[in-house]
Amino acid sequence: MPDNKVARPYRSELRAKAAAQTRTTILATAMRLFLERGYAKVTVNDIAQQANLATPTVYASTGGKSAILSTLMSELQEGNPAIEEILVAIRRCRSGQEVIAVTAHGTRVTNDRYHDILQMMVAAAAVDDAAAEIRTRSDQRYRAALSDAVRRLKSLRALKKGLTEKQAVDVLWFLFGYQTWHVFVYDQHWSWDEAESFLTAQATTALTATSP
Repeated sequence: MPDNKVARPYRSELRAKAAAQTRTTILATAMRLFLERGYAKVTVNDIAQQANLATPTVYASTGGKSAILSTLMSELQEGNPAIEEILVAIRRCRSGQEVIAVTAHGTRVTNDRYHDILQMMVAAAAVDDAAAEIRTRSDQRYRAALSDAVRRLKSLRALKKGLTEKQAVDVLWFLFGYQTWHVFVYDQHWSWDEAESFLTAQATTALTATSP
């Protein structure tokens, strides 16, 4: 008789790898189509056809279109080591000016790298309620990262008097949120360096106890 003690775990491992590869293919295909056509114009059938899969396979592996978008945004933010590196750098800062500079550069790099994905999410949120909820969660994660910068300013006694933590986060969100970077770089055609320098100066003046 065949020995199934080895065969079964091996087949199970192969199935798991195949399922993971299918999921990766679906997500990559969906991302490409969302960016090329716009979220609203893409259907699950489109994703399935482009990925050479059956439509039920897409639903079984990743869910519907909004579930796919949610997964893409979660992996962008929660699985992005660059974000954690920025937060670690903020916690190591020794002055308010340094906190602002690190925050500015970190958000600049992130927005430069993921600009198309973030703008796709914004466009999707305008036409789809589920996407709007995903954007809200994404904004909350973004603001949570900015809150770390504010707490570091406060711990260094560098936060300008009279500002609450929420107000300070609101200012950072206004100056370093993805829509601000988009307006400066893509709408008004500033370079990333010009935008970073200007926004850093504005944030330093608005938030720190002493300006450089």
